[in-house]
Amino acid sequence: MNKIANRKVICDVLMEHAKEDKDIMVLCSDSRGSASLTSFFEEYPEQSVEVGIAEQDLVGISAGLAKAGKKPYAASPASFLSTRSYEQCKVDCAYSDTNVKLIGISGGISYGALGMSHHSAQDIAAMSAIPNMRVYLPSDRHQTKHLIEALLKDEKCAYIRVGRNPVEDVYTEDDCPFEMNKATVVAEGTDAVVVACGEMVLYAKEAAELLKKEGISVGVLDMYCVKPLDKEAIVKAAKNAKVVFTAEEHSPFGGLGSMVAQVVSAECPRKVVNIALPDAPVITGTSKEVYEYYGMDGKGIAAKIKEGLK
Repeated sequence: MNKIANRKVICDVLMEHAKEDKDIMVLCSDSRGSASLTSFFEEYPEQSVEVGIAEQDLVGISAGLAKAGKKPYAASPASFLSTRSYEQCKVDCAYSDTNVKLIGISGGISYGALGMSHHSAQDIAAMSAIPNMRVYLPSDRHQTKHLIEALLKDEKCAYIRVGRNPVEDVYTEDDCPFEMNKATVVAEGTDAVVVACGEMVLYAKEAAELLKKEGISVGVLDMYCVKPLDKEAIVKAAKNAKVVFTAEEHSPFGGLGSMVAQVVSAECPRKVVNIALPDAPVITGTSKEVYEYYGMDGKGIAAKIKEGLK
């Protein structure tokens, strides 16, 4: 059972590269512990900035550092980073074309019992709507490592959302196909395909494995790159399936489901079913309890696929 959270992987990658690249900087909004970045602050104090509970300042200062030639990684709870500092993300980062990597930690409903105030169920839609802003939701620790290493090589802004808790591996260290801004085919299928992102990829994979035992062929597409969206991969998968499903830890409005529906309706019309959080305050519970309650775990997604194929 994996015990390494994606946020810890981000810290490990940044620490490794910061040894040689002194332009790498990490900024937090009183969230170094939550972001698993405490070790970075201890090892590289001169490359660290703690701004306190001031998300707008976090993004603005990061943008200023980027203009001065630094490579800032700004970490804050996704629920606050994508709302309280939205204008700074839009203007200081995207519009000003600054090399700021925004790390939304404890994304989706992973804050559990803290409720709607700490849940980020709108960030995919909000951040994707900003011109020049890329949006990524890696599915496991191995893909997270590849993504951060790739982002270290470019000079464009991006929003990366990761959950709070460790998630089971979708891939392995030796077998983690990765191409920047290209979706990964986790499974091939001819009855249905599930286009998923973030933690939902694991459950989509589990659903496909469950349904395979019943003779139902389900493909799984890991759309870690929500923006830019890999339209070619979506069209290819949709053409081979009878029904297209999407799975995301997000509101049913404006997220991955909406984006996929736009592509499918224009390029290869199929029925599209969006599996997402409800348009309501989410129940209190752990991530796994919430997923199970709303039919977003492996068994739940499998049941929704069977119903959608009728």
